[in-house]
Amino acid sequence: MAEAQIVTGSIEAHALARHVRMSPQKARLVMDLIRGQKAPEALQTLQYTQKRAAKHIAKVLRSAIANARQKADEAGAPLDEDELYVANCFVNEGPRWKRLRPAPMGRAFRYQKRTAHLWVGVAEHHVAARERVAANVAEAEAQKGVRGTARRVRKALTGKQAPPKKGKK
Repeated sequence: MAEAQIVTGSIEAHALARHVRMSPQKARLVMDLIRGQKAPEALQTLQYTQKRAAKHIAKVLRSAIANARQKADEAGAPLDEDELYVANCFVNEGPRWKRLRPAPMGRAFRYQKRTAHLWVGVAEHHVAARERVAANVAEAEAQKGVRGTARRVRKALTGKQAPPKKGKK
């Protein structure tokens, strides 16, 4: 249902709901409300929007947030979900269901039931991503110093030289 990726230190994810039984035009009205908002604010907006599409779009947005959380866990990176925002969202038209309605004198009128594909993408704000990457680099530097210190202390206590590293000839 979804895919997530890490691009230049920023976590991005998206979710897609296909064949949702509603008109794409009506769903676009609700999508325009949340485009560019922070994820928690977008969920709050959708909760109080009195349109049928809001329930379906909120479900897709929650799925995109969960995908970002999952991708961050797999990468071992911390993620502040309050810093996620709706990077892009759109509605595509899905297949139409063609139906017939009885008409006078044995005829039939055609009508169409429309479907929509809902796509919501979330991304971590670039400031939060920069802070997270800087914190990870600082932690790595701190660990590097600790490991080096421990190695030097161990070598001083045992009085032994470290074995030479084997290199390619």
